[in-house]
Amino acid sequence: MARASTAATDSFLADIWREACQHIDLGEAAARIFPHLARELPVAQLAVRELDLARHAIETIAAAPDLADAGPSRDELRAGELDAILVWCRSGALERAAAGALRRRLPGLIPAGAQGDVLVGTLGARDESPGVLILAAPPGERFERAHEQVARALLVPFAAALENDRRLRANAAVREAAQADRAALLSRLGRREMGDAIVGAEAGLAPVMERVGLVAGLDVPVLLLGETGSGKEVVARAIHTRSRRAAGPFLRVNCGAIAPGLIDSELFGHERGSFTGALAERRGWFERADRGTLFLDEIGELPLEAQVRLLRVLQDHTLERVGGHRPVSVDVRIVAATHRDLRGLSAEGRFREDLWYRIAVFPIELPPLRDHIEDVPALANHFALRAATRFGAPPRLPSPEDLDLLVGYSWPGNVRELIAVIERAVILGNGARLEVAKALGAAPSAPARPAPAGAEEPFATLDQAVARHIEAALARTRGRIEGRGGAADLLGVNPHTLRARMRRLGLDWRRFRTP
Repeated sequence: MARASTAATDSFLADIWREACQHIDLGEAAARIFPHLARELPVAQLAVRELDLARHAIETIAAAPDLADAGPSRDELRAGELDAILVWCRSGALERAAAGALRRRLPGLIPAGAQGDVLVGTLGARDESPGVLILAAPPGERFERAHEQVARALLVPFAAALENDRRLRANAAVREAAQADRAALLSRLGRREMGDAIVGAEAGLAPVMERVGLVAGLDVPVLLLGETGSGKEVVARAIHTRSRRAAGPFLRVNCGAIAPGLIDSELFGHERGSFTGALAERRGWFERADRGTLFLDEIGELPLEAQVRLLRVLQDHTLERVGGHRPVSVDVRIVAATHRDLRGLSAEGRFREDLWYRIAVFPIELPPLRDHIEDVPALANHFALRAATRFGAPPRLPSPEDLDLLVGYSWPGNVRELIAVIERAVILGNGARLEVAKALGAAPSAPARPAPAGAEEPFATLDQAVARHIEAALARTRGRIEGRGGAADLLGVNPHTLRARMRRLGLDWRRFRTP
């Protein structure tokens, strides 16, 4: 009899493990596991909650049946409440108690919808952000001591399912941020696809594009040289889209915009606990760009210490994360860019000579706009149409007189300055015309002092970029999430995944619902 009972238990756990490992979305896994639990335990509901230490909150990320309808899925915690729950989780505890009593002792742990008897256990007690499995008994029924053993056996497969779900969410966040970055870049460039033709490719930039065509298909480093604003990022993307890595990621890093103390962590990643504030393992830009292209803008701003590690990656195709002790293989093509004289910096000992030889395998020099002034009319027309689309104004093209003014200007800020002048002309014309003369008159002839190398607007965090992209989808769908044409459909994600992400980011669909 005991042997039959053991066999039944083994079969039950095998079913749980199969469902936990078969479905990487935790909500789907919980829904599939629940019927198996109901055959072994007097359970009416299950929920998986996760601590969010950065936001001092705990959130329900999966439930079966939908426990979230009975109360808010996310509970904000005070510092003392968060600490108490974290200490409880770190102990690896499993408790059988009345929901009300446990809610009074550990406020926030139990969701508002859970009533009566509960079994609560820790998932991943040693994880940076532990999870909690909550089983609620039907009204009027209670869990017995024998049920605790069954619940304890559930903690390991649910912890594995939670880890799978975290990886799914992390990958989705990276993918959504990359899509948002791509969409933003296409909007800035006024293009529908990355492969659109470069304005001037058949005229003043023909020699540049000829060299791009020679090197794009070869997996060698490329160094782009040219003044600030001359279009180095556009050319770098052209190299990527014409290469065999076009299906892989293209990531841009402004080397001059990274704080010196964070450069190694940003480029090469770090292990959890490697320094104060390293709360979790982090992949650096090289690992994220694996099988793609990494564009190192303003590479001349890299400190010598970082240059040594960069050289090793270029030579061995391996790196070590900060605080790590094992090599990580990466397959990345480097396209570097600078407006500085790297050969001169090398002679002064401010840039490693061996790194210079590594990245300058195939240099491409981009001419300043004043040296291919014949491209100004085509560029001005392109940017005028793009600005009209961005600002919602009627399309207006520069007149012959406008073009004469533009061609006669020296363009110390190169293409970037031309974009600013055209956009200013569109704004000053208020949709009726282009005020090119006024726009040029308002343009500074030269900056009072050089801008700091690498200075730019504050870079959005990954969560901020993802939140903006989700909000744009919600605004377009007027707050509708599900169904064809809903926000989840636009974003290409499961509605359950989207709702979980919105809860984590604090986004409320009701703000976007309009009559």
